[in-house]
Amino acid sequence: MSDLYPHEILRATTDKGVVKGNGDALQLSVLGFLGGAFISIGYLAYIRVVGGMPEEMGSLATLLGAAVFPIGLICILLGGAELITSNMMVLPVAVMMKKITAGKWLRNWLMVSLANLLGAFFVAWFFGHFLGLTEGHYLHETIAVAQTKVSADFAHAFVSGIGCNWMVAMGAWLCYGAHTYGGKILAIWFPIMIFVLIGFQHVVANMFVIPAAIWGGADISWMQFMHNMVSVYLGNAVGGSVFVGMLYVLAYRKQAETADSAH
Repeated sequence: MSDLYPHEILRATTDKGVVKGNGDALQLSVLGFLGGAFISIGYLAYIRVVGGMPEEMGSLATLLGAAVFPIGLICILLGGAELITSNMMVLPVAVMMKKITAGKWLRNWLMVSLANLLGAFFVAWFFGHFLGLTEGHYLHETIAVAQTKVSADFAHAFVSGIGCNWMVAMGAWLCYGAHTYGGKILAIWFPIMIFVLIGFQHVVANMFVIPAAIWGGADISWMQFMHNMVSVYLGNAVGGSVFVGMLYVLAYRKQAETADSAH
């Protein structure tokens, strides 16, 4: 079976949105916890790679760190989990295609966001703080990353969030269009690696790295964490729902509906 054309990806994404919109509370909670944990483990790998590199390696260290981060979204999209940033594209598409209600869309976003937060906190506390994997020799990198995140004002964090989820949502979109595991992994890998390399802000990754820095003793307050969450969440929502979801619906809706009627 060949990979999908863009209008076929739109249909596949819509079907995903219907399934996610109709997911029961237990399923969304469990899969949302896994989604938050997988993204956090990917970011933990990034910190261990970059934090262990000599400073003179500069941007090469960031490139190597960015190359390991995509394992989080690979586990989510291939293994089956819920991540709010990819859902910020998928659920609005299903609503715009008139397959689910806005209520189901917002229910999914709320439940998955909270479950992602719990999963990220779990990894930050038990793996980052309790095991010390984001501390000791690596604490300087953990704090440096977190400080960069919280030091951005609302507008800059918001726009950075748009750029991030433009790439994350494209990773999900391209994954839905590939039929083999190898194709799906490649489809996910490069958009995700690029957003990390650029330094765009991802709300679930921040749910991990900022608390990890706080628990490691960084001079960052929980109020700064909350401010970051609001601005990046909104930016991610625009990046996924508008720059991927809405634009592809506008471009391919007629073709997708024509293909549906032909069947």
